Amino acid sequence: MLELEEVRSAYGRIEALHGVSLEVRAGEIVTLVGANGAGKTTLLKAISGVQPITGGRISFAGEPLERVRAHARVALGIAQVPEGRQLFTPLSVEDNLLLGAWARRSAAPDAQLARVYALFPMLAELRRHTAGSLSGGQQQMLAVGRALMAKPRLLLLDEPSMGLAPRLVGEILGVIERLRDEGVPILLVEQNARAALAIADRGYVLETGRVTVGGAARDLLRDERVKAAYLGM
Repeated sequence: MLELEEVRSAYGRIEALHGVSLEVRAGEIVTLVGANGAGKTTLLKAISGVQPITGGRISFAGEPLERVRAHARVALGIAQVPEGRQLFTPLSVEDNLLLGAWARRSAAPDAQLARVYALFPMLAELRRHTAGSLSGGQQQMLAVGRALMAKPRLLLLDEPSMGLAPRLVGEILGVIERLRDEGVPILLVEQNARAALAIADRGYVLETGRVTVGGAARDLLRDERVKAAYLGM
Protein backbone atom coordinates (compact mmCIF):
# COMPACT_ATOMS: atom_id res chain seq x y z
CA MET A 1 0.00 0.00 0.00
CA LEU A 2 2.76 2.44 0.94
CA GLU A 3 6.40 2.49 -0.12
CA LEU A 4 9.12 4.98 0.74
CA GLU A 5 12.46 4.87 -1.05
CA GLU A 6 15.38 6.97 0.22
CA VAL A 7 13.10 9.76 1.43
CA ARG A 8 14.81 12.93 2.62
CA SER A 9 13.26 15.99 4.26
CA ALA A 10 14.66 19.12 5.84
CA TYR A 11 13.75 22.14 7.92
CA GLY A 12 15.71 24.88 6.23
CA ARG A 13 19.32 23.72 6.08
CA ILE A 14 18.82 21.03 8.71
CA GLU A 15 18.03 17.64 7.24
CA ALA A 16 15.66 15.61 9.43
CA LEU A 17 15.26 12.49 7.29
CA HIS A 18 18.38 10.99 5.71
CA GLY A 19 17.18 8.54 3.08
CA VAL A 20 14.39 6.59 4.82
CA SER A 21 13.06 3.46 3.12
CA LEU A 22 10.12 1.42 4.42
CA GLU A 23 6.87 -0.15 3.37
CA VAL A 24 3.40 -0.83 4.73
CA ARG A 25 1.59 -3.77 3.19
CA ALA A 26 -2.13 -4.37 2.98
CA GLY A 27 -3.69 -5.69 6.19
CA GLU A 28 -0.85 -4.98 8.61
CA ILE A 29 0.21 -2.69 11.43
CA VAL A 30 3.72 -1.29 11.07
CA THR A 31 5.24 0.45 14.09
CA LEU A 32 7.91 3.15 14.04
CA VAL A 33 10.09 3.05 17.15
CA GLY A 34 12.53 5.80 18.08
CA ALA A 35 13.53 8.42 20.60
CA ASN A 36 12.14 11.95 20.65
CA GLY A 37 13.65 13.90 17.78
CA ALA A 38 14.37 10.81 15.69
CA GLY A 39 12.16 12.06 12.85
CA LYS A 40 9.06 9.93 13.35
CA THR A 41 6.54 12.79 13.19
CA THR A 42 8.41 14.38 10.28
CA LEU A 43 8.11 11.09 8.41
CA LEU A 44 4.33 10.90 8.95
CA LYS A 45 3.95 14.52 7.84
CA ALA A 46 5.97 13.78 4.71
CA ILE A 47 3.66 10.90 3.87
CA SER A 48 0.53 12.98 4.42
CA GLY A 49 1.96 15.86 2.39
CA VAL A 50 2.24 18.63 4.98
CA GLN A 51 6.04 18.34 5.16
CA PRO A 52 7.89 18.60 1.81
CA ILE A 53 10.50 16.04 0.87
CA THR A 54 13.80 17.01 -0.68
CA GLY A 55 14.65 13.65 -2.19
CA GLY A 56 13.49 10.10 -2.66
CA ARG A 57 10.13 8.67 -3.61
CA ILE A 58 6.80 8.00 -1.89
CA SER A 59 4.18 5.83 -3.56
CA PHE A 60 0.71 4.81 -2.44
CA ALA A 61 -1.05 1.83 -4.02
CA GLY A 62 1.58 1.99 -6.76
CA GLU A 63 1.03 5.67 -7.57
CA PRO A 64 3.69 8.35 -6.90
CA LEU A 65 2.74 10.99 -4.32
CA GLU A 66 5.48 13.58 -4.73
CA ARG A 67 3.30 15.95 -6.78
CA VAL A 68 0.05 15.21 -4.92
CA ARG A 69 -1.03 17.94 -2.48
CA ALA A 70 -2.00 17.11 1.10
CA HIS A 71 -5.77 17.45 0.70
CA ALA A 72 -5.69 15.27 -2.41
CA ARG A 73 -3.82 12.55 -0.47
CA VAL A 74 -6.75 12.44 1.96
CA ALA A 75 -9.09 11.97 -0.98
CA LEU A 76 -6.87 9.10 -2.17
CA GLY A 77 -7.34 7.41 1.19
CA ILE A 78 -4.49 8.55 3.47
CA ALA A 79 -5.69 9.85 6.84
CA GLN A 80 -3.54 10.98 9.75
CA VAL A 81 -4.28 11.24 13.46
CA PRO A 82 -1.78 13.94 14.47
CA GLU A 83 0.17 14.15 17.68
CA GLY A 84 -1.76 16.30 20.15
CA ARG A 85 -5.11 15.44 18.43
CA GLN A 86 -5.61 18.97 17.00
CA LEU A 87 -9.39 18.92 17.37
CA PHE A 88 -11.72 21.81 16.68
CA THR A 89 -12.42 22.28 20.38
CA PRO A 90 -15.31 24.82 20.17
CA LEU A 91 -17.26 22.52 17.85
CA SER A 92 -19.35 19.55 18.87
CA VAL A 93 -18.13 15.97 18.75
CA GLU A 94 -20.37 15.25 15.78
CA ASP A 95 -19.27 18.36 13.89
CA ASN A 96 -15.63 17.32 14.36
CA LEU A 97 -16.48 13.91 12.93
CA LEU A 98 -18.37 15.36 9.97
CA LEU A 99 -15.40 17.60 9.16
CA GLY A 100 -13.34 14.43 8.90
CA ALA A 101 -15.53 13.38 5.98
CA TRP A 102 -15.03 16.68 4.13
CA ALA A 103 -12.59 15.29 1.55
CA ARG A 104 -15.18 12.63 0.68
CA ARG A 105 -18.21 14.90 0.94
CA SER A 106 -19.70 13.52 -2.28
CA ALA A 107 -20.65 10.39 -0.32
CA ALA A 108 -23.20 10.39 2.51
CA PRO A 109 -21.34 10.24 5.82
CA ASP A 110 -24.08 8.44 7.74
CA ALA A 111 -22.59 4.95 7.37
CA GLN A 112 -19.15 6.11 8.51
CA LEU A 113 -20.68 8.01 11.41
CA ALA A 114 -22.49 4.86 12.53
CA ARG A 115 -19.24 2.91 12.25
CA VAL A 116 -17.36 5.41 14.43
CA TYR A 117 -20.12 5.39 17.05
CA ALA A 118 -20.04 1.58 17.05
CA LEU A 119 -16.28 1.64 17.67
CA PHE A 120 -16.56 4.38 20.29
CA PRO A 121 -20.04 4.27 21.91
CA MET A 122 -19.02 7.02 24.33
CA LEU A 123 -18.76 9.45 21.41
CA ALA A 124 -22.36 8.73 20.48
CA GLU A 125 -23.42 9.65 24.01
CA LEU A 126 -21.38 12.87 23.88
CA ARG A 127 -22.07 13.83 20.27
CA ARG A 128 -23.64 17.20 21.20
CA HIS A 129 -20.88 18.14 23.64
CA THR A 130 -18.01 20.38 22.54
CA ALA A 131 -14.75 18.61 21.80
CA GLY A 132 -12.98 20.85 24.29
CA SER A 133 -15.11 19.55 27.14
CA LEU A 134 -13.99 15.93 26.66
CA SER A 135 -11.37 14.12 28.70
CA GLY A 136 -8.01 13.30 27.14
CA GLY A 137 -9.03 9.74 26.37
CA GLN A 138 -12.32 10.83 24.83
CA GLN A 139 -10.50 13.41 22.72
CA GLN A 140 -8.15 10.73 21.42
CA MET A 141 -11.12 8.56 20.48
CA LEU A 142 -12.57 11.55 18.66
CA ALA A 143 -9.31 12.19 16.80
CA VAL A 144 -9.21 8.57 15.61
CA GLY A 145 -12.90 8.69 14.73
CA ARG A 146 -12.44 11.89 12.72
CA ALA A 147 -9.72 10.20 10.63
CA LEU A 148 -11.96 7.17 10.06
CA MET A 149 -14.67 9.44 8.67
CA ALA A 150 -12.46 9.88 5.59
CA LYS A 151 -12.79 6.11 4.89
CA PRO A 152 -9.01 5.68 4.89
CA ARG A 153 -7.18 3.04 2.91
CA LEU A 154 -4.14 3.83 5.10
CA LEU A 155 -4.20 5.25 8.62
CA LEU A 156 -1.25 7.19 10.08
CA LEU A 157 -1.28 7.36 13.89
CA ASP A 158 1.09 9.68 15.78
CA GLU A 159 1.42 8.90 19.51
CA PRO A 160 -2.21 7.85 20.12
CA SER A 161 -1.59 6.86 23.76
CA MET A 162 0.23 10.02 24.81
CA GLY A 163 -1.01 11.25 28.20
CA LEU A 164 -3.61 8.51 28.62
CA ALA A 165 -4.22 6.26 31.63
CA PRO A 166 -3.11 2.63 31.14
CA ARG A 167 -6.71 1.39 30.83
CA LEU A 168 -7.40 3.82 28.01
CA VAL A 169 -4.12 2.96 26.30
CA GLY A 170 -5.27 -0.65 26.13
CA GLU A 171 -8.64 0.43 24.73
CA ILE A 172 -7.08 2.58 22.01
CA LEU A 173 -4.60 -0.13 21.01
CA GLY A 174 -7.46 -2.63 20.92
CA VAL A 175 -9.32 -0.44 18.44
CA ILE A 176 -6.16 -0.18 16.32
CA GLU A 177 -5.95 -3.98 16.19
CA ARG A 178 -9.63 -4.19 15.26
CA LEU A 179 -9.15 -1.70 12.41
CA ARG A 180 -6.25 -3.76 11.08
CA ASP A 181 -8.40 -6.88 11.25
CA GLU A 182 -11.09 -5.04 9.29
CA GLY A 183 -8.56 -4.38 6.52
CA VAL A 184 -7.18 -0.91 7.30
CA PRO A 185 -3.36 -0.91 7.12
CA ILE A 186 -1.79 1.28 9.81
CA LEU A 187 1.54 3.05 10.28
CA LEU A 188 1.85 3.63 14.01
CA VAL A 189 4.19 5.95 15.91
CA GLU A 190 3.89 5.18 19.60
CA GLN A 191 5.95 6.13 22.66
CA ASN A 192 5.02 2.85 24.35
CA ALA A 193 7.30 0.76 22.15
CA ARG A 194 6.60 -2.54 23.90
CA ALA A 195 2.81 -2.20 23.57
CA ALA A 196 3.07 -1.01 19.98
CA LEU A 197 5.32 -3.87 18.89
CA ALA A 198 3.05 -6.33 20.70
CA ILE A 199 0.17 -5.51 18.33
CA ALA A 200 2.24 -4.83 15.21
CA ASP A 201 3.10 -7.15 12.35
CA ARG A 202 6.38 -5.41 11.52
CA GLY A 203 8.42 -2.52 12.81
CA TYR A 204 11.27 -0.14 12.06
CA VAL A 205 13.66 1.64 14.39
CA LEU A 206 14.31 5.26 13.41
CA GLU A 207 17.41 6.94 14.84
CA THR A 208 18.35 10.53 13.95
CA GLY A 209 16.47 10.35 10.67
CA ARG A 210 17.71 6.92 9.57
CA VAL A 211 16.20 3.44 9.72
CA THR A 212 18.69 1.33 11.67
CA VAL A 213 16.68 -1.85 12.27
CA GLY A 214 13.62 -3.33 10.60
CA GLY A 215 11.79 -6.62 10.63
CA ALA A 216 8.99 -8.66 12.14
CA ALA A 217 7.66 -7.09 15.34
CA ARG A 218 8.22 -10.28 17.32
CA ASP A 219 11.89 -10.24 16.27
CA LEU A 220 12.32 -6.61 17.31
CA LEU A 221 10.86 -7.44 20.72
CA ARG A 222 13.68 -9.97 21.14
CA ASP A 223 16.42 -7.81 19.60
CA GLU A 224 18.95 -6.94 22.32
CA ARG A 225 19.63 -3.48 20.86
CA VAL A 226 15.94 -2.63 20.76
CA LYS A 227 15.35 -4.05 24.24
CA ALA A 228 18.17 -2.00 25.74
CA ALA A 229 17.35 1.26 23.96
CA TYR A 230 13.54 1.32 23.86
CA LEU A 231 12.01 -1.42 26.00
CA GLY A 232 13.76 -0.67 29.29
CA MET A 233 15.38 -4.11 29.44
